[in-house]
Amino acid sequence: MPVQEAREHRGLLRLITCGSVDDGKSTLLGRLLLETHSILEDQFTALRADSGRAGGAGAGIDLAWLVDGLMAEREQGITIDVAYRFFHTAKRKFIVADTPGHEQYTRNMVTGASTADVAVILVDARKGVLTQTRRHAYLTALLGVRRLVLAVNKMDLVGHARERFDAIVADFGEFARQAQLPPVTAIPLVATNGDNVATASAAMPWHAGTTLLNYLETVALDDEEPAKRPFRMPVQWVNRAQGLRGLAGQIVSGLVRVGDHVQVWPAGTESVVARVITGQDERQSAVGGQSTQIVLGTEVDAGRGSVVAALEHPPQVADQFEATVIWLHEAPLLQGRSYLLKIGTQLAAATVAPVRYRVNVNTLEQLAAERLELNDIGVCELALDRDIVFAPYAEDRALGGFVLIDRVTNATVGAGLIRFALRRAANLHRQLLDVDKAVRARQKAQRPRVVWLTGLSGAGKSTIANLLERKLVAGGRHTYLLDGDNVRLGLNRDLGFSAQDRVANVRRIAEVAKLMVDAGLIVIVSAISPFRAERRTARELFEPGEFVEVFVDTPLEVVEQRDAKGLYRKARAGLLKNFTGIDSPYEVPESPEVHLRTTGMSVESAALQLLAYLD
Repeated sequence: MPVQEAREHRGLLRLITCGSVDDGKSTLLGRLLLETHSILEDQFTALRADSGRAGGAGAGIDLAWLVDGLMAEREQGITIDVAYRFFHTAKRKFIVADTPGHEQYTRNMVTGASTADVAVILVDARKGVLTQTRRHAYLTALLGVRRLVLAVNKMDLVGHARERFDAIVADFGEFARQAQLPPVTAIPLVATNGDNVATASAAMPWHAGTTLLNYLETVALDDEEPAKRPFRMPVQWVNRAQGLRGLAGQIVSGLVRVGDHVQVWPAGTESVVARVITGQDERQSAVGGQSTQIVLGTEVDAGRGSVVAALEHPPQVADQFEATVIWLHEAPLLQGRSYLLKIGTQLAAATVAPVRYRVNVNTLEQLAAERLELNDIGVCELALDRDIVFAPYAEDRALGGFVLIDRVTNATVGAGLIRFALRRAANLHRQLLDVDKAVRARQKAQRPRVVWLTGLSGAGKSTIANLLERKLVAGGRHTYLLDGDNVRLGLNRDLGFSAQDRVANVRRIAEVAKLMVDAGLIVIVSAISPFRAERRTARELFEPGEFVEVFVDTPLEVVEQRDAKGLYRKARAGLLKNFTGIDSPYEVPESPEVHLRTTGMSVESAALQLLAYLD
């Protein structure tokens, strides 16, 4: 085979280096680049000059600087971002991700591991196996990496002692057995001078195993024959240009040919592949990893979020799951809160109900939990607002991995892996009724809506809501007032005032309000409802224009002066925990339909302003 053709047929290995802080991840990667002749002459000259000025590696060069590109990383000697590098040997091509060791950058490590084939987990021979070592090993296996290398680095600093290496391997091996990690290959290294990186170390003749580079060049990969896996392609968009109706997306697994019988999910509609187009070229087939357009022989209702799959190997469809969640945000994951779930090209609203447990990464103990904090790993149940197409993550990374997105800030707050579908609602079907909301509204000669008053305790919400209802009833309207305190004395009496209980409180009030609006009523809700996310989730239960958010805007110092119930005094004295405005936040509405600044108006004026808006 000609040299150029041989290069094109080399396999691609995706590699991640991880471990605790200062274990030598970037230095090892720099050494790999050096040993594979992947450093240009001008890069090497600049590296030698920079290392000399900084004194980072004594008289030599600091190889870590080849990948620690951010100035903050060079100054602190740590990796913050995920640094991707490309190199190759005569046998294989590599994409390597050098990920951060600090716990606060776990999200970066998860990003790197989500597509990796091999994980090299570094351990400083002096420090041994640390909490972050265990965390990264557990996460890489959780994220589907099936080949782990335990690279015990800095062996020169422990006198190249075999006893120390064996002790670390035994310690990690015990954790690996408890965590049911895949088989681990252990290699003693000195990354700074290349011992056992590309060539065997004369200083450690007792190591009869492979060098790191030889392992990376020869390890077998599952996806070297992608056509053996079931064909699946999430649809990213529908191309209707030039008379086409091509379903466009990237094939995540398998092989598709012209003439293949396929199904388009979630509907499960069957069709036959009429044309396969990659780029500008029409082909007879396409394989996993290729961006492709598929033209079907029949018109099928499909769009972004649909999944085209082989007829004989269909994915699953469900709206409730048990999933492992890795929490990546400072604000905790809360039971009952709704997030956006993005899985491939699909998007759905997902409510956490409940958190089943979180995992102690040191002991692997499953601990009871009602929330997940930053960098926690836990198992949750998720209820979605619609069916999605999926496969368990253990079978298919593309259709089993998802991210959770905050519905207010659009920040990615969590990463998750679907374990299996929950079938509890499979036997439930929505009953169609002859008398609907429109009929009930006509009977009452009014437009049903929910008027949602939010604000601090003592702002005047209940007083304004009470007067508004009196005026509406006097005008012949049919109403109901859901007061926050009254609801807590009945329906929600089992809830406390923790953040997750506040989430559940608002969710229940919103569901009751929805039923009452369906009955044709004008529903007035008076509830602190401190979190924007829950108010937004409540709004989305209603049709456009049915939800009227009213911000009863009274400054904290004013409500503290009123303090008719004495609650603020108790909160300031530490006798009342999780009190909104004191030790629990109130998130001000960003764009309410009505903004009542109560310090400059009477209760009568506030009620009349609301009445005018509704009329």
